[in-house]
Amino acid sequence: MTDKPRIFGISGWKNSGKTGLAVRLVEEFTRRGYRISTIKHAHHDFDIDKVGADSYRHRQAGAHEVALVSGTRYAIMHELRGADEPSFEDILARLGPCDLVLIEGYKREPVPKIEARRLEAKNREPLAPSDPHIVAIAADHPVADEFLPVFDLDDTQAIADFIARVTGLPQARS
Repeated sequence: MTDKPRIFGISGWKNSGKTGLAVRLVEEFTRRGYRISTIKHAHHDFDIDKVGADSYRHRQAGAHEVALVSGTRYAIMHELRGADEPSFEDILARLGPCDLVLIEGYKREPVPKIEARRLEAKNREPLAPSDPHIVAIAADHPVADEFLPVFDLDDTQAIADFIARVTGLPQARS
């Protein structure tokens, strides 16, 4: 592991296959012996707390941060309470050491990313032509007239190999 993690993004429109690809890549890199963290950007309000749970009640009472801790995991919820959304760098700085951070969303961040494309996507307009940080495309259909590497959306091993090369991920210790 390095002090500064390698970062690679997965971009695409709603229903383009971003989450499925992210999950498969986490599984693949973990199988290879890497320590992977993920950051998912949501464009809507979300809640990881159940209504009525103690932590929910703490938050509703006005707590700025609520930490849930058990023998198997911990989570810290931070209420913005009207403050600006934290920057990508702020969130990245809160992650523990790892080999690779996979990002889902954050379309505008200047990090190398793969564009996921599916025929069932909400929007089929390609992102790559207007984003110089997209370095490859993963699609469930033929992609013509493209000057970037194109992968089958389900070819997780080939996509993982590509990401390892692009980010300079060292050989895993398995």
